[in-house]
Amino acid sequence: MELDDLDRALLLALLERPRAGLREHARALGIARGTAQARFLRLQERGVIVGFAPHVDPGALGYAVHAFVTLHITQGRLDDVAQRLEAIAEVVEVHSITGDGDLWARVVARTNAHLEQVVQGIIGTPGVERTRTEIALTERVAHRVLPLVRALPRSRRQVR
Repeated sequence: MELDDLDRALLLALLERPRAGLREHARALGIARGTAQARFLRLQERGVIVGFAPHVDPGALGYAVHAFVTLHITQGRLDDVAQRLEAIAEVVEVHSITGDGDLWARVVARTNAHLEQVVQGIIGTPGVERTRTEIALTERVAHRVLPLVRALPRSRRQVR
């Protein structure tokens, strides 16, 4: 989706000040609240804005161990395995990948012993042939998109 300068400005405002309301963002951008609302809804409908849930730190919930598990899957079982992984609470993210492995899962656990239980549960999933687990030591760069929005090129189109 191509974003114009107003879409970009609204996204920046939402990312920089996520707790402010659309009315406040509209005022700061010098546009009508209805315009901000319409742009916001359009960004949602086009899949640019995908969620509104608070960002929760698993570590603050007692899940201090973070690990990445690469899974090798039996041919034809990828969707089934992904669906089963979704049922494991400690599996917080799953991606299909290229290279060595078929799926990549980010998992959390309370302790290393708990991580072993989680990994054993993953290994026991029908269709999982083998896994490789790597424990994260420190998060160096948190998940972020603000730099991407800031780096978007300016639109050549006129803002309506």
